[in-house]
Amino acid sequence: MPIPRRYPLIFNPRARSEKGGKARQFLMDHANRFALYATNSGQEAVELARKFADDGEPVVIAAGGDGTLNAVVSGLAGSRTALGIMPAGTMNVFARELGIDPNSLPKALEVIEKGLIREVDLFTANGSPFVQMAGVGFDAKVIEETKWESKKMLGPLAYLLAAVKVLGGKPPELEIVTVEGHRESGVAVLCGNGSLYGGQFRLFRNADNLDSKLDVIVFKEAGYRFVLDSLHGFALGGIDLADSTSYFQSEGITVSCEREVPVQIDGELLGRFKKIEFRETSSRLRVLAPETPCQTPFMDAMKSLLQWPPKPEAATVAKTS
Repeated sequence: MPIPRRYPLIFNPRARSEKGGKARQFLMDHANRFALYATNSGQEAVELARKFADDGEPVVIAAGGDGTLNAVVSGLAGSRTALGIMPAGTMNVFARELGIDPNSLPKALEVIEKGLIREVDLFTANGSPFVQMAGVGFDAKVIEETKWESKKMLGPLAYLLAAVKVLGGKPPELEIVTVEGHRESGVAVLCGNGSLYGGQFRLFRNADNLDSKLDVIVFKEAGYRFVLDSLHGFALGGIDLADSTSYFQSEGITVSCEREVPVQIDGELLGRFKKIEFRETSSRLRVLAPETPCQTPFMDAMKSLLQWPPKPEAATVAKTS
């Protein structure tokens, strides 16, 4: 009898959270569907994904959180290989954006097995690909300050505690220039390719990962004004309505600062830079996604509260080869 084809699946064996443990058990229980590749580092995950793409694999699966996902995306960038997602991390923001149930690995496997492909925009920050969002300044500093031990014990609360610590500092001024010639200044910048940020919050309400544009939010004020205006914006129906923010769309931006500032992509710290260029890649990312996104009670409640109706699905789908 012919041996059934297995999906190459890249995962981080050192993920020791309860969710990570359940994911490993699920993979073992379905080992006949996967060829498992444990990685020792993010760079190894990038290289593995790139090798599979070069070898012509039709699908490569990332099993883990947003860090593992970003590494696999980096390896697949520019190829025709489709990304499959098995969400097993704390946030799983991109999985939520696509409509993949972040709390059900069986449902995520069903999405992969159906083989429907969506092609989404892929941007880079100083050449490093990201698929969901990126940040310069405040939120990247929060990620920089959040230790792995805190995330293991407290989950998302660990980021909140780090945020309280970061709020006491005085950030440097950032200069933002778009490729269209628009100029802004502020203390923090968020860039969204998708609409979701930090889990289930629809922060970039005009975002569409098919329009070749980033949604950009520039924060003008630091400290607790930053938090109060953000909450005020949420209450009014959009963070762009807060007094100290500017919200616009652009095909690309450059952020500059007199000193090095932290930068994050897809929730992972990229590093510190004085100049960061955000640009779209020459080809889109192919990803396995449901035809109809799942909805959770929390997402429905947030949409009702913020009065942000979901945008019609404009994605095209096709069967994997």
